[in-house]
Amino acid sequence: MAKNGYRDLRAWELGMEIAEEVIPLTDNFPKRFQFLLANQIERASVSIPSNVAEGYSRRTPKDQVHFYYIALGSLSELETQLVLSTRCKYIDRNVMEELWKKLQELRKIIHGLIRSKS
Repeated sequence: MAKNGYRDLRAWELGMEIAEEVIPLTDNFPKRFQFLLANQIERASVSIPSNVAEGYSRRTPKDQVHFYYIALGSLSELETQLVLSTRCKYIDRNVMEELWKKLQELRKIIHGLIRSKS
């Protein structure tokens, strides 16, 4: 077990970094998309590290994997919302490209957590 629990997991740390980067991006979305798209982006970005933490804290490997899969689902949801926001020109393409790299790295890390418990 990690010394600081889930906070030592690279998946949790990278998930937190991504959330910190993504949330401010929604500040300048058009007003009509503040609730619809911006809120969904914020919720998905927060859900990723939250589910990694919850999975880590579960007792059985089966329960841990369940929450890691939920984190992957939120990651896919976030990717889709960010791509849409970029296509609508609410997020700069260069910013999205950098985020995309981090999201793909996080996907690999979470898959590694799942493999380690299976």
